[in-house]
Amino acid sequence: MDLLAFARGPALTAAMIVFVFGALWRLVGVLALPPWPDRSPPRAGAPSKFSAALQAIFGKMLPHKTFLKGGMFTVVNGYVFHIGLALCVFAFVPHILFIKSLTGLSWPGLPNAAVYVIGGVTLGSLLAALLYRVTSPVLRLISRVEDHIAWVLTFLPVLTGLAAATHVGARYETLLALHILSICALLIWFPFGKLMHAFLFFFSRAATGIRFGHRGAQL
Repeated sequence: MDLLAFARGPALTAAMIVFVFGALWRLVGVLALPPWPDRSPPRAGAPSKFSAALQAIFGKMLPHKTFLKGGMFTVVNGYVFHIGLALCVFAFVPHILFIKSLTGLSWPGLPNAAVYVIGGVTLGSLLAALLYRVTSPVLRLISRVEDHIAWVLTFLPVLTGLAAATHVGARYETLLALHILSICALLIWFPFGKLMHAFLFFFSRAATGIRFGHRGAQL
């Protein structure tokens, strides 16, 4: 079995199984946690739990203005690579066709040239995020090995995907195999590392909003 056949077959299948069951395990574990008892009466005028949760999830996409100036680079660059990653995954026609083969769902994609530009910007943004992390005294102090593993496993699929799409660096079959294998590594790591925040973000933000709303505090 050659490398591409292995990547497309058993490697990708095993990675998707680990991803699905690992993510479900984490989500069930979070949802099964008993609610934190708060026996105090809600403050007068406190919003409903649903409203407080939505406000925390969507109303605080930007940090408070007090902290925005000092953290402007982190905020802007974070949006750039998150949106870029989302577009590379869900707006590239070959990816849409792959998703359709699994789920039957399909939607229009962006022109390939546009995705290549977005991928290049995303790579630059990820490199900028890494440079900022290793040069900032505070971020360097709180960074752990897991943070760098997550960065590498996010960076490699974009890099190998661009290389495969533009046929740069090696034979297309080899580049495609490396791209798929990098995605396999990302899928396997995803449920067990900090990348799981893509799902858990909503639960943590909602819980914070409900708690603050109950006490009448402003987020």
